[in-house]
Amino acid sequence: MLVKTFGAAVQGINATIVTIEVNVSQGIKFMIVGLPDSAVRESHERVISALKYNKYDLPRKQIIVNMAPADIRKEGSAYDLPLAIGIMAASERIPFEDLDKYVIMGEMSLDGSLQPIKGVLPIAIKAREEKFKGFILPKENAREAAVVNNLDVYGVENIKEVIDFFKGDITLEPTIVNTREEFFQHLNLTDIDFSDVKGQENVKRALEVSAAGGHNIILVGPPGAGKSMLAKRLPTILPPLTLHEALETTKIHSVAGNIDSNTSLISQRPFRSPHHTISDVALVGGGTFPQPGEISLAHNGVLFLDELPEFKRTVLEVMRQPLEDRRISISRAKFAIDYPASFMLVASMNPCPCGYYNHPTRACMCAPGIVQKYLSRISGPLLDRIDLHIEIVPVPFEKMAEMKESESSESVRQRVVKAREIQELRFRDTDGVYCNAQMSSKQLREYAQLDKEGSELLKNAMLRLNLSARAYDRILKVSRTIADLDDSERILTQHVAEAINYRNLDREGWAG
Repeated sequence: MLVKTFGAAVQGINATIVTIEVNVSQGIKFMIVGLPDSAVRESHERVISALKYNKYDLPRKQIIVNMAPADIRKEGSAYDLPLAIGIMAASERIPFEDLDKYVIMGEMSLDGSLQPIKGVLPIAIKAREEKFKGFILPKENAREAAVVNNLDVYGVENIKEVIDFFKGDITLEPTIVNTREEFFQHLNLTDIDFSDVKGQENVKRALEVSAAGGHNIILVGPPGAGKSMLAKRLPTILPPLTLHEALETTKIHSVAGNIDSNTSLISQRPFRSPHHTISDVALVGGGTFPQPGEISLAHNGVLFLDELPEFKRTVLEVMRQPLEDRRISISRAKFAIDYPASFMLVASMNPCPCGYYNHPTRACMCAPGIVQKYLSRISGPLLDRIDLHIEIVPVPFEKMAEMKESESSESVRQRVVKAREIQELRFRDTDGVYCNAQMSSKQLREYAQLDKEGSELLKNAMLRLNLSARAYDRILKVSRTIADLDDSERILTQHVAEAINYRNLDREGWAG
């Protein structure tokens, strides 16, 4: 007897419905076809054990399983449950009339209990698109899938529950999540705040400009100056995630398996801080079974690279294209996957190997030329893609001991949100552009025009600092953002001057 159940295969951050055809006939053979990987083929042993443990014997007949479409590789152990249900239905142990109404996914233990799986949210979205009535999956993943409305999500703990459900012996209760209520409830929850930082007002201003325009930033300073502390607080002044951004971000983390059983929707902007020993594949994504890398996990949030020169050169260079295109394409012989990678890059570094070059009170112990050699570990093209270069000096004791309350993240965020609203209005007719950092050359000519004094100032800076054409574009973009923060329609001379001042590493003689 031929029976069909339905699962899904995740490619990138999207899912494709997989039809699992099970045919039970005379014979003694068990075969799975349709481009399964070894984990799918091994499901035979898990299914036999799980069914026997729950007092159901596998039929002693020929079982042929076809997983269509056959040109998509089926990976992982999440097909255990639909395979087992298909075999039970094809051997007439359970009714099969309602099987076509549900997408079924889940990894089984040998006793039939279900283990959580990856990529639940993309599968749930696809199931709704394909007009399925419900989605049956492990209980630990139920809240994540229940984010999708107009789809009944049934979280189960054991295969016996699923069998009894199709036999009509029990009724499963759908998991219900009020997506909007939960999202807005956790939107502004954070344990850290800008008010924790004493002093460093110029750096806070630079971070505000960076957040307002979505600009990449690098912080250069000695150990203990507060680089990491400031970087970790940047997400608290970024505009809150929209529901669409939260859904897109959750899809990526779902595919990576980073969603726990208590989380339904990510409501805080991601902050990813990989160690400098990370490989290029772990950073951009890929591998034998392609997974999103750190740059995709930081999508709609912040990627913080601490001690930037310590990262391998090849790792840093692979970021150049995603920084421009805001997505990463991973190509293999038989397929290509696109992952979104629209993140803000925040980097930090010591000014030299000993860490005390330009320190106000401690002498640098590095030999002549070492500072320039240390800085040269970061390539010019990558440095060009970083809009703001900020030098940090240690906070004096008097500032640290001050009891005066610093400005909170919420008050800074209000100014950032106001500037972003101006940009949204400006780019409302342009797809894929939401902030000044994403402007094209054509848009720069339209929205970042300078007056005569501003043009002269920028010309002198270009000649004196020997800046590249890309650095010229970056200065214009930052100038436009500073003007937006001042609610100014025109870019004034002081806006250009402040933007030029944020190119510390371009200054002649900075590194000796």
